[in-house]
This record gives sequence, structure tokens and C-alpha cells, in this order.
Amino acid sequence: MRRRPELGRQTPLFVFDGGYDSVRLALELTAAPAQILVRVRSDRSFYADPPPQRRTTAGRPRRHGAKFACPDPTTWPAPGAVHTCTDEQYGAVTVQMWHRLHAKTQQHDGHGSRGPRPIIPGTLVRLTVDRLPGRNRAPKTLWLWWTGPPGHTPDPDLLWRAYTRRYDIEHTFRFARQTLNWTLPRPRTPEQADRWTWLIIAAYTQLRLARTLVADRRLPWEKPLPPARLTPGRDRELHELLGMPTDDPTMNVTRSRLGRLTRQGFLTQPGRGRYQKRT
Repeated sequence: MRRRPELGRQTPLFVFDGGYDSVRLALELTAAPAQILVRVRSDRSFYADPPPQRRTTAGRPRRHGAKFACPDPTTWPAPGAVHTCTDEQYGAVTVQMWHRLHAKTQQHDGHGSRGPRPIIPGTLVRLTVDRLPGRNRAPKTLWLWWTGPPGHTPDPDLLWRAYTRRYDIEHTFRFARQTLNWTLPRPRTPEQADRWTWLIIAAYTQLRLARTLVADRRLPWEKPLPPARLTPGRDRELHELLGMPTDDPTMNVTRSRLGRLTRQGFLTQPGRGRYQKRT
């Protein structure tokens, strides 16, 4: 991003799931024009900016202000912004944002040097929805933490929609790597890598456009889908014509699932360790 100034016209947004250190990511991308959105645990605590110190007060100035505990609503001040909308899949969506909050971090470059911990202010986002698509259980409250370049204001509608699309994007990248062999070649120049990436995108687009031309040859545990909703991974008939992997039931399936499918009559086991579709 630093070598491509044209990206500065629109600041890119990077979305991460839980398990990533939000403060560490922000520290590593401080000099890059990027927005970061990370899911945080529901038991995390954040801190506001400290109040102005009086001149007569002795001692070291305070570095942390009022505590914001996610599981304790009594510690929540009034949100800085509230966004509500209605979505076809999620129902009523409510996004609350609290600005200028930071977390205490242990993992930083100055750890063990007795120096001050870095403080990265950001925006804490609380997301609630009425329902989850395709699920019967009650949805849980989602907590996100956002940070961006100075002077950049987060868009609440963009944040919650970007995070809900993260799952689809990750599966798209996995399909490109495992099925379309995106990372198999070893290009020598960045131009070759860009050209190969565009070829992968073109192949993925062709698979989506051709999904109405083939039949849905689903695996025993997959639900039937109409032709207009077939994913590129379900176009197994087209995969066979193009010589692509077809996700055979003998591959990428756990032993427990193979045994269950055999007992249910979907698969047969003619020999030890070998499974075939029942015809």
C-alpha cells in the first residue's frame, strides 16, 4: 500500500476474526493508510482517555481513563453513534459505537524495557441482530474494534456488512488456493503474480456464469440448491470436464463422517479404508 499511492483515494478496510491481536495489528500498520476491523471477546475491557490533570496534582500523569467493560452495561457511557437498519437476512440490525477507547496490551516491541505501553485509540462497535440466516439459535452480541488513519470516521453500515461478508471472502480465497491452484505457481516478478491472479479471477467468474449449464451433483450431506444459487465448488460436472478437483467423498472427509454415511446407506465400503458412493 505504501508503494501504490493510488490506493489513498479510498482507504482499504481489513477485517479480521477473533484470535488476532487488534493492538498489534494497529501498531504494525501505523504508517499504512488502512482501516482495521477486528472481532474482540465479549469479556474485554477498554479505557477512555484520562481527564485533564490539574497542575497542582503530583505524581505521574494518568494514562487511562474510565473503564469500559463489555459484559457490564453499567460502565457504558452514551454511545457516540447509533445506526439502525433492517436487513432481509438478519432482520433489525443495531450498531452502537464508542469512540476514543483503547486497550491495555502486553505484546509490543517495548515489552520488558520498563517503558510505557503503546496506546492505540480506536472505536468499539457493538452489533446486535434479530436473527441469523439459516440458524434457529438466538444470535449473540458481537463486539468489534476499529481503528483507522487520523481524521477518518468509521461508517457503521459499512463495518457490520463488511464483517458479515468476511466468511464468504475467506471461503472464496480458500477455493482459489485449493481448487484453482492460486498459490501453486512461483512467479518471479510482481507483474507475473498480478497477471496470474487476474486469470484466477477470470476462471472463478466463468465458473459462476456457467453454474446454470450443469446439474447439481451434490454430496450426500449437502442440501439441494437451485441452479441460480450453485456455488463454484458445487459445479462438479463442470470440474470433471475441465479436469479440476471434484471433492470426491473419499477426500476431505473425517473418518467419523465416513462411518456415519456408511451406516446411513449413502456410501459402501468394499474394502478396508476404501469408500464408494452407493449406486
